[in-house]
Amino acid sequence: MDLGLKGRVAIVGGGSQGLGRACADSLAQEGANLVICSRNAEVLDQAAGEIRAASGVDVLAVAGDLSLLEDIQTLVKRAAGHFGRLDILVNNSGGPPAGRAADTTEAVWHQAIDMALLFFIRMSREAVPHMKRGGWGRIVNILASSVFQPIDNLVTSGVTRMGAVAYAKSLADEVGRDNILVNNVAPGYLLTGRMMHIFETRSHETGSSVEDLLQAHSATIPVGRLGRPEELGYLVAFLSSEKNSYTTGSTILVDGGVVRSVM
Repeated sequence: MDLGLKGRVAIVGGGSQGLGRACADSLAQEGANLVICSRNAEVLDQAAGEIRAASGVDVLAVAGDLSLLEDIQTLVKRAAGHFGRLDILVNNSGGPPAGRAADTTEAVWHQAIDMALLFFIRMSREAVPHMKRGGWGRIVNILASSVFQPIDNLVTSGVTRMGAVAYAKSLADEVGRDNILVNNVAPGYLLTGRMMHIFETRSHETGSSVEDLLQAHSATIPVGRLGRPEELGYLVAFLSSEKNSYTTGSTILVDGGVVRSVM
């Protein structure tokens, strides 16, 4: 299936590794030109070179901290200036700091709100005018399964990302007639480098092998395994494409069925 992405321009936050890299790879394979952003310029430049070599698309690497408004404004400005257009925005950032409902500090809440709520608002607000000028746009927010059920010690994720869901729904209502569609994807347990680091840490703490921990965790997932980052990337590519012409304001799980909610 041709998704109609050839020549489109996409910004992918956190595009150097993990879920962001999987999204960038999927879009590049469909012919979209990319602007990828993360804090580490060296890792970012390496990722850009690898994506160019594998797909032949143009990839602009812009290092920055996406919890800062000025860096977001610079990113969008450089993307539009380099390519003369902006069609797709994949909003992906690092997860907010851990915290429990009863005792999370003011400082942690402020950090979480910048990283996992205002980030989505600011990115979309800066990008939408460019999409309106082009008469077409797709925004996909990478959230977390915490928007469906709480994750222990991650109240900051649930609270801020639920706010992002509400914002995305309102934005979808406002820009639908401009041919701009806004959706969220909520990953469960996917085998990113960050996820493997968590299992390695637990292995050191418990004395169990990483393999045993992975098998035990996989047994709690209906499909019997953890997901692969590219399985999220494929969905993001579809939601970002011309083939998605009628889905907006939705939040879609990519979790192998681990969330037990019926809605």
